[in-house]
Amino acid sequence: MSDQPTVYTAYQGNTYLFGGNAPYVEEMYENYLANPGSVPDSWREYFDALQHVPAVDGSDAKDVPHLPVINAFAERAKQGGTRVVQGSGADSELGRKRVAVQQLIAAYRNVGQSWADLDPLKRTERPAIPELDPAFYGFTDADQETVFNVGNTFFGKEIMSLRELMNALRETYCGTIGVEYMYTTDQAQKRWWQQRLESMRSKPAFNADQKKRILDRLTAAEGLERYLHTKYVGQKRFSLEGGESFIVAMDELINAGGQKGVQEVVIGMAHRGRLNVLVNTLGKMPKDLFAEFDHTAPEDLPAGDVKYHQGFSSDVSTVGGPVHLSLAFNPSHLEIVNPVVEGSVRSRMDRRNDPQGKQVLPVLVHGDAAFAGQGVNQETLALMQTRGYTTGGTVHIIINNQIGFTTSDPRDKGSTTYCTDIVKMVESPVLHVNGDDPEAVALCMQLALDYRMEFQQDVVVDIVCFRKLGHNEQDTPALTQPLMYKKIAAHPGTRKLYADKLAAQGLGDTLGDDMAKAYRAAMDEGRHTQDVVLTNFKSQYAVDWSPFLGKKWTDAGDTAIPLAEWKRLAEKITTLPESVNPHSLVKKVVDDRAAMGRGEINVDWGMGEHMAFASLVASGYPVRLSGEDCGRGTFTHRHAVIHDQKREKWSEGTYLPLQNVADNQAPFTVIDSILSEEAVLGFEYGYASNDPNTLVIWEAQFGDFANGAQVVIDQFIASGEVKWGRINGLTLMLPHGYEGQGPEHSSARLERFLQLAADTNMQIVQPTTASQIFHVLRRQMVRNLRKPLVIMTPKSLLRNKDATSPLTEFTKGAFQTVIAERDEAIVAKADKVKRIIACSGKVYYDLVKKRAEKEADDVAIIRVEQLYPFPHKAFEAEVKKYANAKELVWCQDEPQNQGAWFFIQHNIYENMQEGQKLGYAGRAASASPAVGYAHLHAEQQKNLVEAAFSKLKGFVLTK
Repeated sequence: MSDQPTVYTAYQGNTYLFGGNAPYVEEMYENYLANPGSVPDSWREYFDALQHVPAVDGSDAKDVPHLPVINAFAERAKQGGTRVVQGSGADSELGRKRVAVQQLIAAYRNVGQSWADLDPLKRTERPAIPELDPAFYGFTDADQETVFNVGNTFFGKEIMSLRELMNALRETYCGTIGVEYMYTTDQAQKRWWQQRLESMRSKPAFNADQKKRILDRLTAAEGLERYLHTKYVGQKRFSLEGGESFIVAMDELINAGGQKGVQEVVIGMAHRGRLNVLVNTLGKMPKDLFAEFDHTAPEDLPAGDVKYHQGFSSDVSTVGGPVHLSLAFNPSHLEIVNPVVEGSVRSRMDRRNDPQGKQVLPVLVHGDAAFAGQGVNQETLALMQTRGYTTGGTVHIIINNQIGFTTSDPRDKGSTTYCTDIVKMVESPVLHVNGDDPEAVALCMQLALDYRMEFQQDVVVDIVCFRKLGHNEQDTPALTQPLMYKKIAAHPGTRKLYADKLAAQGLGDTLGDDMAKAYRAAMDEGRHTQDVVLTNFKSQYAVDWSPFLGKKWTDAGDTAIPLAEWKRLAEKITTLPESVNPHSLVKKVVDDRAAMGRGEINVDWGMGEHMAFASLVASGYPVRLSGEDCGRGTFTHRHAVIHDQKREKWSEGTYLPLQNVADNQAPFTVIDSILSEEAVLGFEYGYASNDPNTLVIWEAQFGDFANGAQVVIDQFIASGEVKWGRINGLTLMLPHGYEGQGPEHSSARLERFLQLAADTNMQIVQPTTASQIFHVLRRQMVRNLRKPLVIMTPKSLLRNKDATSPLTEFTKGAFQTVIAERDEAIVAKADKVKRIIACSGKVYYDLVKKRAEKEADDVAIIRVEQLYPFPHKAFEAEVKKYANAKELVWCQDEPQNQGAWFFIQHNIYENMQEGQKLGYAGRAASASPAVGYAHLHAEQQKNLVEAAFSKLKGFVLTK
């Protein structure tokens, strides 16, 4: 026997069945015999299996607790009445073999997939796995016909010979399908898989018509790729050749889903095979695809995108009825579309009131290298079973071409056995399947869908295939993978192999060739060989986006609310049930808000937010707010969730005032997310992309951490509309402000958002009062403009009395893009003003304080509350008030190379008067957003405020 450790020998060294754990196991077994429910599920499953092993005398007698018997014999021995009788060697050996049979069954269920026939290229021999060999357990050829009880299996027999059992185990777990599921802790799920796999021995049973459809889909998949390869030589398309069974998988999944009541399928995938899915799954007309290759397709977007990033939607007919298919637009950044798809699915589920996802199915298609390598997958999987993000289980499909760009050497591909091992963190089962067995692929899709619908859990189908061409059609893969591509060159193709198989079964010698010719003829005509797309069908759940098209950011919106409505809503959100006992600090917040609602004191930021939300849900606009700590608020200002301090169960005792503002109100949802930026922000973008009527907000714990989701910001939020024509009203709340908390707790990187701002693609604001946050949140829904809204929210201003607002600013007025000078004495003597200081954010209050200290009544201070789109008319109107002001200073907290300075220079310059000079007051340029030394922060802050009133220095721009 080899000295090399095997999977199962490693298992032996750690499992409870071996080693020094015997006394512990004996004690556990005693407990089980006395009360099976007293031991953990994992132990109970093993002990249950032992009960199927016949007694050494061949009878069906059940085991009994040993300890009482042992104690009785010990007592008799003390009395001299006990005599030990040695059992026969034959009985002991038979008992050992019966236990060994159970171990053999467990081995195949645990590691059988390691010996499955999965690689179409057969590049390596199957590995030697001793624990799958009966000899490992001491069996010999003489034992082949010995019968054993196998009642804990689903092979259809209580008794099987060793030979029969081995054949059944190998067929089930080591054929062209290899399944991993034994790591799940849910015993019901384990037994489900055992029953489904073992009862059919993992063998599909399709009829002739079904087999012909499989061949048809293979023909379509291969036919499109070969047609494009000859017609558009050298053009990138990221061919699916070598993985054609993927189209069979999608066809089976959609049709089986339709039969099970699925009405929508939302698909996320990268570029590999995307054009094939567009044509052969979603039904995009081939002639429309050809027009994109020919550059004759309409180009009506500001930027557009390459054809293998395009999304598409259609309605197709299935046996179970119409199914809406949606392929999400995506960038080249692999896997980042996954949380976006999940968010879109959750939005559709909520609209349908389908909490278990029975009607909407998310499907994510991955490359093997990307699935294992991209961290966003771990974040997205972690969302799977959380209340705010679950989508009822996702079907994952891996197009496993066994090569990551140029990497196929196992020493470089990763640190896990399989590319799918990441899903073991959420105990999702994995079906590995040989792509050259399209019937097995179709069967895996049936099993995956059935499992997902039964348990609302994620499941993975890993189609092991190959990539016939290079990463793209301009690549020469043999440069780096000569051995692999020799194998690929000799491979006849999955379609040819399957066509020959069907011919051998008597389904027609020319069936494959006839289908290929028919598909080629259809391509020449730019049409499909079969038409399943429903052109006149429209679901009642379809979203009408037309009211939101062609709107301007300057469009007005009535965001004020009547005084009576204000007071009614304020009373609703500040009246708690008697059964709720809030913390004393929270009670004071609620009491203060009640006073604000009555107009007795000014309204603070938290109340301004709450009243915006309350007025929206009362008007029929749902609100969805998610992020880390957002129920309470990072800085404990929100308290949207009231926690009963006397609750006795962790799952009870919360009260949400905003869910109780009106009888027929829209939903208010607040979710404390997992510790993730990228996946959660992607999810919320996806949610908002499918629901223009819900205020969807993602709040960062600190704005600094938003760059953990920079790919979502860059590729979706900032550019999604100009690339793909997808409008989106997602709101980002990013706490931002220089309070001396160091480099990672000061800046939401305002400059990065301003750098991304163009084509009126988003709104970037920095409100400084409670009424401003109220109006800007309401404006996001009341207006029919749906653009991402980025809000630089404050920290210290949340409790700064100067940032509070009188009640009249909520019942009148609107969001002010520019706030004029508030000192009436200075406004009255506008001709005396010599300098205008323009600023944005918290620094305004520092400047006002400094001006008062200096008694500088010749300086006017203007707040720019909306930085993009820049409010030129409003800003220019303020500048013109001060005709004698020869100097204009932009003051900011951020370093000079950060913040708004570089972006805002040309906008201010455009509205300056002839002869005016523009200077800068702020921190010097810095590689870090902020300093970590408290004394240095204070010194910098003092100096930048002083500089705003001092002689212009450094760069000065004169108009």
